[in-house]
Amino acid sequence: MPADKGKKKRLGEYLIDKGLVSSDQVKKALDEQKKAGSRLGQTLIELGFLKEDELIVVLAQQLGLAHIDILSYGLKPAVVKLIPEKVARRYELIALEKVGNNLTIAMADPLNVFAIDEVQQLTNCMIEPVICSRLSLFKVLDRCYKQTDTQPNENADSYEASQPLVSEPKEQLSLVAGKEIIELVDTIIRHCVQQRATDIHIEPDEEEMRVRCRVDGFLREFNTYPKDVQLPLTSRIKVLSNLDISEKRVPQDGRFQFEYENRKLDLRVSTLPTVLGEKIVMRVLDKTMVIVALEKLGFLIDDQEKFEKLITRPYGMILVTGPTSSGKTTTLYSALSKINTIEKNILTVEDPVEYRLKMINQVQVNPRAGLTFAAGLRSFLRQDPNVIMIGEIRDLETAEIAIQSALTGHLVLSTIHTNDAPSTITRLIDMKIDAFLVASAVSGILAQRLIRTICENCKEAYTPNEEMLRSLNLDAGVNTYTFYKGKGCDDCNGSGYRGRIGIYELMIINDAIRELILANAPVVEMKKVAKSHGMNTLREDGLKKVVNGITTIEEVFRATADEAKG
Repeated sequence: MPADKGKKKRLGEYLIDKGLVSSDQVKKALDEQKKAGSRLGQTLIELGFLKEDELIVVLAQQLGLAHIDILSYGLKPAVVKLIPEKVARRYELIALEKVGNNLTIAMADPLNVFAIDEVQQLTNCMIEPVICSRLSLFKVLDRCYKQTDTQPNENADSYEASQPLVSEPKEQLSLVAGKEIIELVDTIIRHCVQQRATDIHIEPDEEEMRVRCRVDGFLREFNTYPKDVQLPLTSRIKVLSNLDISEKRVPQDGRFQFEYENRKLDLRVSTLPTVLGEKIVMRVLDKTMVIVALEKLGFLIDDQEKFEKLITRPYGMILVTGPTSSGKTTTLYSALSKINTIEKNILTVEDPVEYRLKMINQVQVNPRAGLTFAAGLRSFLRQDPNVIMIGEIRDLETAEIAIQSALTGHLVLSTIHTNDAPSTITRLIDMKIDAFLVASAVSGILAQRLIRTICENCKEAYTPNEEMLRSLNLDAGVNTYTFYKGKGCDDCNGSGYRGRIGIYELMIINDAIRELILANAPVVEMKKVAKSHGMNTLREDGLKKVVNGITTIEEVFRATADEAKG
């Protein structure tokens, strides 16, 4: 028809004419596009109807632009740096060549005129765009702007070869956008594990998707990606975790294994529906991790000796307390490893079983099958145990069975959530455990926190002033103290800290404390008596580590802020 002679074909029509997709597929993609607000081409890829390299060729023909394989392109560092990282990532582009006043840039979306205008203003150059793969571009941007390998100029082939492989599930990846999304997930996990991350957060935002990782207890931003990567990446992780891809309205939990440098990592996955899409958190657990010896956890010598005496007793209850992610499970595993011998039958009930311990019988809680902490404990008593470890005391029934086990000749170790050691007594009594049972069964309570240690690579000394010494109850008249702090370097990502260690508050339940428990004495009084018998508070323990050059005052005060309030 004459009226349509000069009319430019839409992308969907162009793809149908090329025989790459059907009209039904385009119709379905258009329906999905309205819901997600993404581009048609990306929606077709996410639905598995089209490959990204096919889309690039078609767009190049439609727009009359060149297309390149960005992974094999010989990038020039001096040219790449003409565009700041923030701009390159925001607009998904990278500088390729500069000839005179002309700058060639590779773009995932060459129709983004705002991006071209901003780069033109930044560089004072005439911009010539070419098309490249969006996901290949992400990897190149990571390599150019956030190189963490020891050889920053390695080529694309060696970079690809270094990617770990994720164990594939039996299900087909029906909604995942091909090989490049698989590689992107691998890259995110690999880089976060390289940074010693314990948790990886994948979070939806208004116009992008953010990846953060928790290192040494603090979240730090790893990278941001375009919004249209969110759906296929989320789908990929859900498929790996054997979760329902189509279900986006309720939280889901799963897990999968990831191989990295001959280590098998177990990733526990949790999804959460938000108004901007699904948020995913992956907890990284190293199944091959060697249990840390008690000597290396950070105990002061006196406290370590007292704790070792407690765990070598034939019966009684030992409780480890503190907030989530304060290292309680690690302490219990270290204690079990210390007393683990062929003569002892050790049973644990956990949720989940985080690490495998040799010669120890570990049971995973399964509430759907009726295997709760309490049910596991009842079965344990018929298994002739010497030592029982309970992942956490959460309810009255579990607490009662644990107390009875401790009173009938078993050593019981467990965790409980309280702020300090003396408060644990009150917590048990509040759970309706009789005071005389608590006084009889509990042998000792260990409260703990994790604090960051000073980076050894950028550690520097300084002399504290008199006011600081007085605030720490140190002799301000003799200026002989040397404290340390981290200046910040590449090893610690500029934070001045690398690694963590524990600070502890160990309360031994002696006759004086038992009398206070039976008299229903307040926590303050129990704490005062415990201190008179040699208990260091969390802050006191931390300040001794400051004096020993292990950590900083600021870190100890941050971790023990609740103690100051008390």
